[in-house]
Amino acid sequence: MGIVRERADHHQNTPENFAIVETGIYRCSFPNSSNFPFIETLNLKSILCLCPEPYPEENTKFLQSKNVKLFQFGLQGTKKESVSDDTITEAVKVLLDVRNHPILIHCKHGKHRTGCVVGCYRKVKNWCLSCVLKEYQRFAGEKARPSDMNFIENYDTSSCLGQRFYSGISYGKQCLVYQEEMANNNALAAATAGGANIGLMWGVSG
Repeated sequence: MGIVRERADHHQNTPENFAIVETGIYRCSFPNSSNFPFIETLNLKSILCLCPEPYPEENTKFLQSKNVKLFQFGLQGTKKESVSDDTITEAVKVLLDVRNHPILIHCKHGKHRTGCVVGCYRKVKNWCLSCVLKEYQRFAGEKARPSDMNFIENYDTSSCLGQRFYSGISYGKQCLVYQEEMANNNALAAATAGGANIGLMWGVSG
């Protein structure tokens, strides 16, 4: 089971609710310009934003200056709106793809929407449900939403893994490989049958 650790830094301003989900994945509230120096130290490849509003111009410029890719999936941050299975699944797929790592996931406060996505991600990674819900409650505190926890509990992980699978090891972790990539690799192996051995295909690019 993974370990969530808070990261303290007295010399830089960390975003509210910042934490390490696992190696290569971070979570926090919506970062502002005062957080940029700290975020720069994470050497991010991607940011996953769960807010539906247009991304702030100064944040966009910062990401562009650091060549960080932005993924945005709009989830309404209100108890009145139901969480979208499809949107959550697409967000989880972004987290699963190690080519997007290191990645930072955030919503406005880093609690409910971020908690739902991280919770579903944990289920895909075979965390026990009680630990998943405890983690959600840890960040949501007294404002934990039964509807969110019910969504996490009933989330169908097969919808996320239907077209993806894991193969190989890189930097001590399982890597995600796309079927189309493996198909290309199998075609190459077939074409060179009887020749040189074809090694494992790693789920990391660039």
